[in-house]
Amino acid sequence: MSYQQEAIKPYNSGDKAAQVEQMFDNIAPAYDLLNHRLSWDIDRGWRRKAISQLVPFNPKTVLDIATGTGDFAILAAQMLKPQRLVGADISEGMMQIGREKVKKAGLEDVITFEREDCLNLSYPDGSFDAVTAAFGIRNFADLDRGLSEMCRVLKPGGHLSIAELTTPTRFPMKQLFSIYSHTVLPLYGRLISHDTSAYSYLTQTIEAFPQGERMMDILRKAGFSETRFKRLTFGICTMYFATK
Repeated sequence: MSYQQEAIKPYNSGDKAAQVEQMFDNIAPAYDLLNHRLSWDIDRGWRRKAISQLVPFNPKTVLDIATGTGDFAILAAQMLKPQRLVGADISEGMMQIGREKVKKAGLEDVITFEREDCLNLSYPDGSFDAVTAAFGIRNFADLDRGLSEMCRVLKPGGHLSIAELTTPTRFPMKQLFSIYSHTVLPLYGRLISHDTSAYSYLTQTIEAFPQGERMMDILRKAGFSETRFKRLTFGICTMYFATK
């Protein structure tokens, strides 16, 4: 069965892709501040651990899916030292902030940003040594199709590394996270971003997103092998790794 989120939409009308694009364009100026504050800066460590999964393979070409404002792409460029890294996203507002950050980091010769529909990537088969994604694939309208596209553009033997927000499964973190995600996160997100729907929507996507062994099955169905996962910070974040 295909995993789809068509029933979960950030706003009241319009198609899912357009709504997600609008939402992220709206919250782009506050996005980095909110990410770091709402996770107490733990998200920085999550990103580093996810990228470290790729270090032994020394990828020369990397595609960062749902790159947002480019934090994951910049860190990947610094840790992996690839020849080329492409950050792909549907939101030009987010990527414009990313371009400024890349310029400040002096990585313009390595990192480029391209507007892409992540369910229908424009790149030829086998274009990249590695594909990465941090905190973005849960917004896909069709996760199966998105992962299949990520597999398609990987070279044979290439690797996928994902970091995604998930819901803790054990007491008491499960209950504490539920309270936090339904009260503090949407309230603080609304105050900082001035978007009344965005962070309530993001909470819904975390809860609906498949995790753990279920995600392993979806990755294998998409064409990946050697799949594994590791929960971080009591299950608030989960890292996934797979090989084509």
